This record gives sequence, C-alpha cells and structure tokens, in this order.
Amino acid sequence: MFDALKKHLMPGLAAALIPLAAQAGEVTLTGEGSVKYSPDSARLQFTASAEESLPDKASDRVNELMAQWRNSISEYRDQLNDYSDANVNLYTRMVPVQERDQEREQRAVASQTVSFSIDDLALLNPLLAQAQKLGLDYHLGSGSFYHSDENSLEKQALARAIADARSRCEFVASELDMACAEVMTININGGHRPVPMMAEAKSARDVVSSVGDREIQTSVNATFKLD
Repeated sequence: MFDALKKHLMPGLAAALIPLAAQAGEVTLTGEGSVKYSPDSARLQFTASAEESLPDKASDRVNELMAQWRNSISEYRDQLNDYSDANVNLYTRMVPVQERDQEREQRAVASQTVSFSIDDLALLNPLLAQAQKLGLDYHLGSGSFYHSDENSLEKQALARAIADARSRCEFVASELDMACAEVMTININGGHRPVPMMAEAKSARDVVSSVGDREIQTSVNATFKLD
C-alpha cells in the first residue's frame, strides 16, 4: 500500500519541485539611480490687463502697456524663444452693488498675455524688473524652471539604476558562491523631480536669488539568472 501511495504522490511532488528548482537559479531585486542638476532654462508668462468703463478704453490701455513692454525688452527680444503675445481677451463684468437699490455698473476688462522661454537665466531678473515696472501680472513656481537636456539626465539616472541592480545581484551571488549572469526580466519605474527650495518673485520688490538644485530619481526591478 505504501508503494502504491508513493507512486501516486511522486508525480505531483516532482511537478511541485520543478518551479522551485527553476527559481533557485534566479534573483529578483531593485536598483536605484539619481542625478542632481541645476535648471538652466525657464518658461515665463506675463499678462497686461486694464479695466475701464468702455471696451475701447480698456483695449487702448492694454495696447499701450504692450507697446511699452515691447520697447522695454527690445534688447532681449532675440533671446526669447517661442515668443507669443497673440493671446488677447476682452469681456465685461458687473460691479457688485453696496446698496439694494443701487444701479449695477458694467465694466470692460481687457487683457493680453505674453509667453516665451529663455535658456539663459541671467535674463530672468531684468525681464522681471520690466514686468514689475509696468505692473504686468505673472507667477513663478517650480514648474517654471527646467533643464534644456532633461532627457539625457533621465537616461543617466536610469543607467545608474541598472548598474545598481547589477551590483546588488553580484553581491547576492557572491554570498551564495554563485555568479550573476544575464537579465531575465526588467521593469523600469518612472522618475520624479522633488520640488526644490527656491526663492520666488512674489511681489514687485522681489527678485529670484536662487533657483535651487533638483534631482531625478528612478528605479528598476530586475530578475537575474544565477550560475
């Protein structure tokens, strides 16, 4: 009876051991890589706006501001990439009343937006100074600044993550008196950029004193064969 039971169990036991044997010669681990860098470019957007009793007056005021802006940045114009000031907006709004029987006043609001990018951050504060002088609206945040060759930086971080995975595999293999061989599978995780500490222009008296360093981080999950 024992022999019969043994014959019945052996095929199932052997089948159960096959995956374990196959997995015994593999190791799955994570590799991490990062690259620190300083942004060298910026995307900027400024808006000239005016509110008057009549649409023509509001439009004329914005046109005047835009003419002053173009004149003030003429020496930098050929260094502004993808320059556009075609975004014009004109609408009317009703002024809230203070008294219930007060007649509501209608006002015309005109605005025009300028957008461009720069690949020389030395231009940043002179441009901000002109915008502040004319009362143009703008906002600077971490998304305003970037590196002109971030694709290359991301590849560097990925290469370091792969090298880190290989290094960890070699360590594990050496502890097992084995050798780390070819990659069986690899999954690449996306990189991310932590928000840097930076000085932003928040009012007409502020200038950007430091953009701050950033870091691209990435990781890979890899399965290596062990010999």
